[in-house]
Amino acid sequence: MSSQKKRNFQMEAFKHRVVVDPKYAEKTWKILEHAIHEIYNHNASGLSFEELYRNAYNMVLHKFGEKLYSGLVSTMTVHLKEIAASVEASQGPLFLEELNRKWMENNKALQMIRDILMYMDRTYIPSTHKTPVHKLGLNLWRDNIIHTINIQTRLKDTLLEIVQKERDGEVINRGLMRNIVKMLMDLGPSVYQQDFEQPFLDVSAKFYRGESQQFIECCDCGEYLKKAEKRLNEEIDRVAHYLDVKSEEKITNVVEKEMIESQMNRLVHMENSGLVNMIVDDKYDDLGRIYNLFRRVPNGLTLIRVVMTSHIRETGKQLVIDPERVKDPAEFVQRLLEERDKHDKIINLAFNNDKAFQNALNSSFEYFINLNPRSIEFISLFVDDKLRKGLKGVTEEDVEVALDKVMMLFRYLQEKDVFEKYYKQHLAKRLLSGKSISEDAERSLILKLKTECGYQFTSKLEGMFTDMKTSQDTMQGFYESMGPMLADGPTLAVHVLTTGSWPTQSTTTCNLPPEILTVCDKFKTYYLGTHNGRRLTWQTNMGSADIKATFSRSQKHELNVSTYQMCVLMLFNNADQLSYKEIEQAVEIPAAELKRCLQSLACAKGKNVLRKEPMSKDVSEDDEFFFNENFSSKFYKVKIGTVVAQKESEPEKQETRQRVEEDRKPQIEAAIVRIMKARRVLDHNNIVAEVTKQLQSRFLPNPVVIKKRVESLIEREFLERDRDDRKLYRYLA
Repeated sequence: MSSQKKRNFQMEAFKHRVVVDPKYAEKTWKILEHAIHEIYNHNASGLSFEELYRNAYNMVLHKFGEKLYSGLVSTMTVHLKEIAASVEASQGPLFLEELNRKWMENNKALQMIRDILMYMDRTYIPSTHKTPVHKLGLNLWRDNIIHTINIQTRLKDTLLEIVQKERDGEVINRGLMRNIVKMLMDLGPSVYQQDFEQPFLDVSAKFYRGESQQFIECCDCGEYLKKAEKRLNEEIDRVAHYLDVKSEEKITNVVEKEMIESQMNRLVHMENSGLVNMIVDDKYDDLGRIYNLFRRVPNGLTLIRVVMTSHIRETGKQLVIDPERVKDPAEFVQRLLEERDKHDKIINLAFNNDKAFQNALNSSFEYFINLNPRSIEFISLFVDDKLRKGLKGVTEEDVEVALDKVMMLFRYLQEKDVFEKYYKQHLAKRLLSGKSISEDAERSLILKLKTECGYQFTSKLEGMFTDMKTSQDTMQGFYESMGPMLADGPTLAVHVLTTGSWPTQSTTTCNLPPEILTVCDKFKTYYLGTHNGRRLTWQTNMGSADIKATFSRSQKHELNVSTYQMCVLMLFNNADQLSYKEIEQAVEIPAAELKRCLQSLACAKGKNVLRKEPMSKDVSEDDEFFFNENFSSKFYKVKIGTVVAQKESEPEKQETRQRVEEDRKPQIEAAIVRIMKARRVLDHNNIVAEVTKQLQSRFLPNPVVIKKRVESLIEREFLERDRDDRKLYRYLA
């Protein structure tokens, strides 16, 4: 095999010197100049763009770029001055149309010229830092047309005049306006801003300042807001159709400042139509409008919130201290709920469910509800009214809705432990009289209270239900073991109540009828026989009874009465007439209770199974009572209610308050010990702050009471004072 040498080939440039015609540059430029003239004169169809591009390419290649560039500037300037004269000569509405037409034609011409000079644009211009062809064309248009003396001011005035016509309701050529504004924007942001936007904003400010003064003098608040909203939407629409998008914020700021911010205090407080009137009259549309407009300006929503809060507080204050409203607890609470619903609806529908407004509403209600200490009792009475049997047409769903609303009011109470006291009393009466609408409804509310305040708050309430269930089992066992011995006696139903769970009741004496006393003693013997170490106390003031009564013409009725009423009525088995003194001596019921008992038996229309002489609405110690043989009712079963004050009397209120204060003492002490156990050493002010923080969900402890509990804990050696600083306490382990 023979070997062969590898050969390397190399290609070199053709070294023939090109001789350039001394008049080459001039001749070539004349060709290009002629082409530019033809383009501006709309005769471009006969041009060879490929040939023109090659000519321009060669000029740059042969270092004649400067001649090409300067010639372009001169030629374009000549044509633009002709265009300027044409635009200046156009009259009236033709001015903008001519300017727009010439601008469109110029853009097409500029694009063709740019295509021809593309090589210069890409090589010569970047290397010499000159302005690119397209940008150059725009600058020359700006300098030779837009910024000429006869066009610049005229253009600005014409554009502003057209905007004003549109504001006055006239129809304008928005397409033409869009094209002219876009032209200004294409010439550069500064051209648009200086030649149109800034004058537009200045004129608009002056216009809206005058219009706001005109409207504020002749319109009510609602009408003014509608006009302001309309103007604002018009400006937003104007930007969308023919202005720069960046102008929206600027022009809306002008409208907001001149039409809203400058007048907002006057609008809010406007007589007969301001914010308070809108709230009172539930004008949701107007309220939504004032919210949406005022949120656009500094401190607008703060102003609305302050005025709304002031109104709610003043209205609520008048409501809770009104002597007429306080007469009916149910109406009092219903009115509070209506006020809460009203303002809640306004915040939801008109104020975009704004949390700041919701917080303002809550703080306002908390303020005025706690102005009246009876609010707590009345809310419990309202709940009692809703959870009692006998309300016609009320479903459990209705009750659930009512309870949810009541819980809103409950959250505003600063002394929730006082509510617990009242609620426990009312629940006890419902359970013992069997008048609760349903156990599910009762437990539903207790669950809501537990969720709100914790297990400790409801543990005793739940214990009451446990006692009711246990009592049923106890009675079943009692009758199973002692059935034969009770065959001839009255039927007894006993509720055995745990002392700690149920409301504290003062033990009252009452002489039960012998036949009742016999069966009571048998139950006591049975119960104590099955439960070691327990003690039973009869609470006759909490019981009820069903007794059969025969009136004239053998008319029989079953009367549902309280235990006290039963004791009184049973006396008339052996007497037709008894004086108040005789009844009092026989039954030994406390005087206040006895008078209410006799009042319900003898003075209630349609329920008067006794007669009283002299006849009057009240019972006195000189009255005589008779069995009313002529009593009649269309019902076989007749409930005789007890005349009870719906609200607590003043002494009862004082007693409840005293019990609450006593119950608070161990809670405050427990909180102090918990805090000191964790912190070991703490000064007095911090103890007060920590205890208040821990207990505020149930009540606001009084700093004076906290100080007394600290003193008590020091005496019992749970805490000690620092030897050097008497305000500093130490925990004793």
